[in-house]
Amino acid sequence: MNTRRLSLLAVLACGCLYAWGCSASAAAPTTPAFDTAPARAALQRLLPKQQAQFTLASLDRGQGADRFEIRGTPGHIVVAGTSPAVILTGVEAYLEQVAHVGIGWPGDSLSRLPSTLPAPAAPIASRAVVPDRYALNDTDDGYSNAYLDWPAWERKIDLLALHGIGEVFMPVGTEEVYRRTFRDFGYDDAQMRAWIPAAAHQPWWLLQNMSEFDAPLSPPQYARRVALARKIVARLRELGMTPVFPGWFGTVPPGFAAKHPGANVVAQGEWGGFARPDWLDPRDPLFAKVAADFYRQQRELFGDGTMYKMDLLHEGGRAGDVPVADAARGVMKALQTAHPGARWVLLGWQHNPLPDVLDAVDKQRLLIVDGLSDRHDGLDREKDWHDTPYAFGSIPNFGGHTTLGANAGVWLERFAAWRDKPGSKLRGIAWMPEASGIDPAAFALFTALAWEPVPHDEAAWFKAYAEHRYGGADAHGEAAWRVLGETAYAMPSNGDSEPQDGLFSARPALDVSTAASWSPKQMRYDAGHFDRAICELLQVAPALRDTSAYRHDVVDVARQTMANHARLLLPRIKAAYEAKDAARLHALSTEWLDNMALLDRLLASDPGFLLGNWLAPARAAAAGEAEAAQFEYDQRTLITIWGDRGDADRGGLHDYANRELSGLVSGLYAPRWRRFFESLQQSLATGKPPAAIDWYAMEHAWAVSREAEPTTPRGEPWQLASEVAQRLGICTP
Repeated sequence: MNTRRLSLLAVLACGCLYAWGCSASAAAPTTPAFDTAPARAALQRLLPKQQAQFTLASLDRGQGADRFEIRGTPGHIVVAGTSPAVILTGVEAYLEQVAHVGIGWPGDSLSRLPSTLPAPAAPIASRAVVPDRYALNDTDDGYSNAYLDWPAWERKIDLLALHGIGEVFMPVGTEEVYRRTFRDFGYDDAQMRAWIPAAAHQPWWLLQNMSEFDAPLSPPQYARRVALARKIVARLRELGMTPVFPGWFGTVPPGFAAKHPGANVVAQGEWGGFARPDWLDPRDPLFAKVAADFYRQQRELFGDGTMYKMDLLHEGGRAGDVPVADAARGVMKALQTAHPGARWVLLGWQHNPLPDVLDAVDKQRLLIVDGLSDRHDGLDREKDWHDTPYAFGSIPNFGGHTTLGANAGVWLERFAAWRDKPGSKLRGIAWMPEASGIDPAAFALFTALAWEPVPHDEAAWFKAYAEHRYGGADAHGEAAWRVLGETAYAMPSNGDSEPQDGLFSARPALDVSTAASWSPKQMRYDAGHFDRAICELLQVAPALRDTSAYRHDVVDVARQTMANHARLLLPRIKAAYEAKDAARLHALSTEWLDNMALLDRLLASDPGFLLGNWLAPARAAAAGEAEAAQFEYDQRTLITIWGDRGDADRGGLHDYANRELSGLVSGLYAPRWRRFFESLQQSLATGKPPAAIDWYAMEHAWAVSREAEPTTPRGEPWQLASEVAQRLGICTP
């Protein structure tokens, strides 16, 4: 064994890696604070060829913050951290800062990683600047894909750990907790399964917004989801991460008062056209009994927890005759009885949490994950929330729209200012896009806020990001991300936290400005300046173009460029129609449809933009053709009509989660626009108003279709993106 190896073993043996100063003559070795094997197993998944070149070690966290440290020599890299997950955070820091490669969500540049790992020029150390590092929206299990299998979840957890997340919302399997609980309160299996939606729509049932849609799931599906949840929870705990479970705050199945005469049940009205589940008054003696049963069943399935997510009266819920403060005390008492010392996690959204909730309970047992930190100006969270601990959060993407950008400049300016101000109650970050794995740059930048050195210079951050994103320094890559940092990632806090969605995915109209009812109606950055990003990306050195990160980004930026240009083309189509110029209308509408055909081919070149990969997990989870049809319908509706006709039309939920996916663009969006343009041409020919089109009927027919969709990309991303630039007439010298 060589001298360098002996020295390293001595460092490990003395148990003081954090100081990097002990020697081989130190006292007897101490017991490691934790087993590093889970981190090693993650490295074997992530870096199978180079993982043996890493030595992983534990650091004693004590009463201090999480931290990691990195040092080593070529081919012998030592990463130490205060938990297995934090060790992985250190590995990602090493990859980005030393090896100049990265693992994004999605896309990586690991093909550029050398066979012998380079050594850091000097030891690297970093400390978490906040204790709570929370991830995943209540809706994530739906909009990210509710039918993911264990390998996909395993990858998801690895990515969260690599980016420093310590607390993960985990609702999978809660349907079985409800089924078992209310079996003890007079409901049979068929009644519960009819009430609980299929998997893709369950998040909104847990939020007390809706129920029943595309139900029931079969008993084997309940068992499958529980088995998956147990693996998720076990892995989170192995890595030293905290699963955040849904708590119970009073949601009851239909007819609860009839089964339990005298129970005070408050009807909750409607949400998005759906009838909301009823709410049991937390003052009612039955509340404590149901809560105790719920937490007992949950504990038996998944073990004890320390954080529980609940939102009273979410998005228009009704208190009825129940004093909100009393309700909050009842919810907290039930939680503390079942899990003494546990924290109640609440979403900061719209008017929630209500001040009466916060003032009624011990604030030190609360954590608000703020969904509006970057959305509005003039916020004072200490004042707004009466000095309740909270996490700085963002929801940069609603429904998982295929769109690019975030209010990133607001993050850099506001997070540090809020954390450092006198009396600050900010104690964390909360990464809460409604669908994760959509925008790798936004994910990387937001999660970087929680670690030293806290990023503050947006231009410097994007310059470094471009290098490790593609696995090497490149002037054109840097220029592309400089443009993106000045446009899509420089949006202000003017009432929105997400970019505009695309018009190709909108129900057609000459004056349509958005696909989803609640999306921004206008461009939120300079589209002309944004064009330069694809021009620069197309000039990145050929040696860097073979990474999955580059292939994803060149497709995504070209796609976004096409979406932006559609907002310029549609007014020209409208002008041609209003001028009764049939020839020009035909030429421009043909241009629009040709653009959509090119868009579909572009999207087909990357696996992340294939409709088939959105549907495949649902088919794989099914036990037969009947279930496959049910699950695929669940998936198809979520990104189109969302629910039934009333929910889609009267509730405004249609196209809320619109996606630019190959197969969806060609299979539904283009036929919608083609039919619309035909109606305009017919109108000009007859002199009559365009015939009304039943969009829901057309969309529903697509949602119940079963056409197989490709799951393997086809086409070359760079070539197709070049075709986009040429077609749009940009990138000229």
